[in-house]
Amino acid sequence: MKLLVRHQTVYRYEAAAGRVAMRLKLMPVDTPAQKVLDWQVSVNDEPLTGFRPNSYGEMEAIWVRHDRTDNAVIVAEGLVETRESHGVLGWLGSRVDPRYFLRDTRLTSASEGIRAMALDLPDEDGPLARLHALSAAVSDAVAYRSGVTTANTTAAEAFALGAGVCQDHAQVFIAGARVLGIPARYVSGYLLADEGDVLHETHGWAEALVPELGWVGFDPSNRVCVTERYLRIACGLDADEAAPIRGSVTVAGDIWIDADVRIAQAEDGVEERQLQRQQQQSTQATAQG
Repeated sequence: MKLLVRHQTVYRYEAAAGRVAMRLKLMPVDTPAQKVLDWQVSVNDEPLTGFRPNSYGEMEAIWVRHDRTDNAVIVAEGLVETRESHGVLGWLGSRVDPRYFLRDTRLTSASEGIRAMALDLPDEDGPLARLHALSAAVSDAVAYRSGVTTANTTAAEAFALGAGVCQDHAQVFIAGARVLGIPARYVSGYLLADEGDVLHETHGWAEALVPELGWVGFDPSNRVCVTERYLRIACGLDADEAAPIRGSVTVAGDIWIDADVRIAQAEDGVEERQLQRQQQQSTQATAQG
C-alpha cells in the first residue's frame, strides 16, 4: 500500500517571537514494514535539510530562528510504501540497549491498578500472547473518549479515569508491559482511517520487545497489531519524547497552534495538491471562526 501524507502545523504568535527553536522528528525511515519513496520537510516554505540519525536510528533536525517572526508553518509531506507485517518490525537499527525501554517516566509510571491488571494476565502461552492480552485489557479498562485527557495526562491518571485517547491507551500499555519486565516504547506516526472515519491528526501506539520476533507494534485504541495502514515516524520512552515537534519560543503573549494531517492511499488517485487544498480550506475556516 502506498500512503500519501501531508502534515501541516501552524504556529501563530500574538506578539512577534524573538527566538524560536524546534526539534523536529518528522522524517520517516525505512523499516521492514515501510519504505520511504519521497519525503520533504519545510519550515515557512524553506526546505529543511539538516536531518541526522539519532541514537534510536531515526531522523531528527533542529530549526532555530533568531530574528522576530509572527508565525512558523511546518509541512511534512511525501509518499511511503507500507507492507503488512502483522505488527512485527524485528530488530531495528539502534544504538540503544532495549533494556533502556524498561525505564519509567512521569507519563508512564504504573499505578497499583495498572500493576494489578498486568500481573493478573495469563502467562502460560508466552510473552506475545501475554502482550495481546495486555492490549485487550487496556482497551477494556480505558474507553476511547476524546476531550477528557490532555497531552500531560499520565497513564495512571487515564487508567483511574477509565477513559482517554490513543496516547493514553499506548502509555497504559507501556506501563503494564514494563511491569511484566518487557521493554516497551511509544510510537508516533500516521494512520489511514477506515472508510467513513476522519482523522486529521497524528496517531500514537506502542511497541514491545518479543524475544523471538523483535519489536512488535500494538494499538490498543483499535484493538490490533499495527498493519499496512500505519506509517511510523518516531519512538521514545513516552509520548513527549516521541512527539513529532517539540520546541521553545521567546514571546510575549499567546501562541496558537493549528495542526492538520491529510493521508490517503496513493492508488486512489488522490494527488498532493488536493490534500494541500483541503488543508488550506481547513486553515482558512479555523482563522475565520
